[in-house]
Amino acid sequence: MSKENTERGFINKALGIVERVGNALPHPATLFAGFALLVIIVSWIASQFHLQVTHPGTGEVIEPVNLVSVDGLHRILTEMVTNFTGFAPLGVVLVAMLGIGIAETSGLIGAGIRLLVLSSPKKMMTFVVVFAGILSNTASEVGYVLLVPLSAIIFMGVGRHPIAGMAAAFAGVSGGYSANLLLGTIDPLLAGLSQEAAQIIDSDYLVNPAANYYFMFVSTFFIAAAGTWVTEKIVIPRLGEYKGDYSEEKLEYLKPEEKKGLIASLITALALTGLILWGLLPEDGFLRGPDGDVLHSPFMEGIVAVIFITAAVMGIVYGIVAGTLKSDSDVMKGMGKSMETLGVYIVLVFFAAQFVAYFKWTNLGLIFAIEGANVLQASGLGMIPLMIAFIILSSLINMVMGSASAKWTLMAPVFIPMFMLIGLSPELTQVVYRIGDSVTNIVSPMMSYFALIVAFINRYDKNAGIGTVIATMLPYSVAFFIIWTILLIAWLTLGVPIGPDAPIDYNFIPK
Repeated sequence: MSKENTERGFINKALGIVERVGNALPHPATLFAGFALLVIIVSWIASQFHLQVTHPGTGEVIEPVNLVSVDGLHRILTEMVTNFTGFAPLGVVLVAMLGIGIAETSGLIGAGIRLLVLSSPKKMMTFVVVFAGILSNTASEVGYVLLVPLSAIIFMGVGRHPIAGMAAAFAGVSGGYSANLLLGTIDPLLAGLSQEAAQIIDSDYLVNPAANYYFMFVSTFFIAAAGTWVTEKIVIPRLGEYKGDYSEEKLEYLKPEEKKGLIASLITALALTGLILWGLLPEDGFLRGPDGDVLHSPFMEGIVAVIFITAAVMGIVYGIVAGTLKSDSDVMKGMGKSMETLGVYIVLVFFAAQFVAYFKWTNLGLIFAIEGANVLQASGLGMIPLMIAFIILSSLINMVMGSASAKWTLMAPVFIPMFMLIGLSPELTQVVYRIGDSVTNIVSPMMSYFALIVAFINRYDKNAGIGTVIATMLPYSVAFFIIWTILLIAWLTLGVPIGPDAPIDYNFIPK
């Protein structure tokens, strides 16, 4: 057996194990229901052993609260609804997706991606595909269902292997999931979860949706460049010339009405940007805070509303000019369609909200955080080794649990308080988690769109399977891990904030 066949056999065996383990896991919503029940049981066990820790800030003795009691039962019953409706990530995701739904249904997002890719020079084609993939994350899953198959057509059109085009797009869409020039739906979602976790230590702590923006803005260019290099130097030479017999329809350029719609939506975006700058730049701007502060202003606190309004207005303008939206009913249908895609997410949030609430009530999160912080301090590891270890941990968990929000709902209540107690900010912990979650997306069979990618590639290679996808995407995963880790180390060394009002350090002051 050749070396290549031996390696392929090893990869397929390893992936088979991962796939079987992942498939054996219950649905994420079921997992969180189980975790919530487990917290109740553990609270009873911990109370029987009379566990105690001393809060490093207040000197208060923290003991577990037993939920297997009359008081615990009453609280579970009376606060179940408010746990759900008051869960921070729920509202922000629903509101943001309403606006994105209009922009997607009107055709604005699809037309914008086509224009970006088709109008770029051939020499820049690969970079533009990866870059467009990263930007598509603003609109959730549109990159998977539109840009990935579109990129295969584009590469075939210029005489290159279609799977290389798919790989470049998939690398940007999924491997670069947390990088972007714009805020997307994932930003307020993760920020809400981080805020819930941070309030275990500091009840007044707020995490704004733009908390990782500076780092992710810069990351966009590094990840796009790394994805381009891997495609050109590794993937394309490995795939060679395409000799398959699959033929695609010719890619259509924008129609005149689509161009008019894009121009109108661009003018609208510029007008909205001008309005925002008018409210922010003057010292007495109407979007600034009472003291003229920008970081703690209505604009920053209402960034989700800004995302909704901008996406909705641009989508409506495009739809009217391009003729894709005929009446207000079409607009409402677009908003409704975006809500349909969130049905399973809402179910997951219900159980996740109960789990997070119980974790707080029982003091287990605080106890684990204090004990974990003591262990980390005793280990003598510095900030950079700790963060690299956390990237690796997040990336490994991603191999068996695909949902970014589900993983962070589980991990945030433990790691954010733990790192806060040793002086690291929730925003830093969140951005490090996002790196680990992103780099293994493209090689994780548990990623929700992985099967779709396999199906797309199978059009061009009938013998392709999971091993084909992994073998093609693994170089991207390794390159993204190296580049992002180096960038993080440089960022931590310089001590630059990772976003607006988002320092690296957390000044834990004992009360």
